[in-house]
Amino acid sequence: MKLREMVEGRQVIVTCGAGGVGKTTSSAALALAAARLGRRALVLTIDPARRLAQALAIPLQGPDPVRIDDAKLLEAGLTLPAGGELHAWMLDPQVVLERIVDRFSPSVEMAARIRRTRLYGALSEVIIGLQEYTAAEALYDFAEKGRYDLIVLDTPPSRNALDFLDAPRRLTRLLDERTLAMFAPVEHQASALVRAASKVVMTALERTFGEPFTHDLQDFFGAFGTLFGKMRIHAEGVRTLLGSPRSAFIVVTSPEPMALEEAIFFKGRIKELGLIARGFVLNRSYAVDGVLKHPRAITDAPPELLAALAKLEPFADVEETRAAEHRAIFERLAKTGLEDDGDGAVALPFLDQSIDDLAALHVMSDAILAN
Repeated sequence: MKLREMVEGRQVIVTCGAGGVGKTTSSAALALAAARLGRRALVLTIDPARRLAQALAIPLQGPDPVRIDDAKLLEAGLTLPAGGELHAWMLDPQVVLERIVDRFSPSVEMAARIRRTRLYGALSEVIIGLQEYTAAEALYDFAEKGRYDLIVLDTPPSRNALDFLDAPRRLTRLLDERTLAMFAPVEHQASALVRAASKVVMTALERTFGEPFTHDLQDFFGAFGTLFGKMRIHAEGVRTLLGSPRSAFIVVTSPEPMALEEAIFFKGRIKELGLIARGFVLNRSYAVDGVLKHPRAITDAPPELLAALAKLEPFADVEETRAAEHRAIFERLAKTGLEDDGDGAVALPFLDQSIDDLAALHVMSDAILAN
C-alpha cells in the first residue's frame, strides 16, 4: 500500500481503528502530507480530539473548518507549495443538523417549525446516532462542492466507526416514508388503511406517553417527513461516494494484541458492509527501523567506549527482540491486507516525541511521503 499515492490521488480517505493507536494523528499527518503536495486538504474528526486541537491551534468544536495559519506552519518548519492548504474541523453535530434542516426544508417557516418541536431540541442535545449521520452529511457536502481536494475522515474508535459506515442505510430504514406516514395528521392521509393503522398507533402512544408527547411526536415527524426525500438521496450519495474509487478505507493499528484483534475484526466488518479496506497502517512500529549494529558487535573502539557500550547491550537486546516482533506482525498484516482486493500494509515509525504539535506531525508526514 502506497500512502503517498493515496494522498495524491484520492478525494476521501477514511481512517478506522481502535482507540489509542494514533488514528487521529495519523489522519492529520495524511492531510498534512497532501497539503505538502499542493492539495487543499481537510482532516475531519467525528470525536473532538483535544490534543489535535491544541496541536493545530484550532477550536475543539466550531461552526466551520479552520485553515491552519501559514505562520503556524512556518514555526514547524513547513512551507506549503502553491495550492497547498491544511484545514481541520472537529465536527459539531448540532451545527451540521441545523444546516441540514435549513438546506432541505422547503421554506424558512418549515425549518422554524421543525426547530420548535421539543423532540428536535432533545435530538440535537442527546445526539444518539446523530453524530455518525452528520459526519456522513458533512463529508458528502464537502465532496460534492469540491471545496477540498482531499478529505481525511477520522472515525470514532473501532466498533463505533461501524455506526458511521452504516449510518446512511440505517437512516433510510428509520425514515421510511411509510413509517413517517403513520405520524401524519389523519386528514392528510390518502389511504384508508394507513388512516386506520395511524389511529391505532397514535391511540397506543397517547395511552403510554400521554397526549402532549404524542402530539409533539406527530408534529416532529410530520414536519421532518418533508425533508426525507432529499435526505435519502444524500444518504444514498454518501454510500456511493464511499464505495467509489474516489474513496479509500484504511485501518490504523498498533502492535498491541488488542489493537491488532480490533483491526482484523474491522477489516472483516468493512467487507460485510460491501466496502473494501485498502490495507493496514501499523503505527508506532519498530518494523520500519533499519538494522542497527549491536553494541556487542563493535570491537574496534577504545576500552572506555567498549565498557560504555557493554552497558547498552541489554537495552539493545530488548530493541532487537521488539523490532523482530513488529516485523513479524507487519508481515502478517501485509498478507491479510492483500486479501479481498486490498493493497497490503504500511508501517509508520515509533516516534520518541509526543505527537502533540505541528512539528511532530511534520515528521510523521515525512514518513508518509517517503512511503
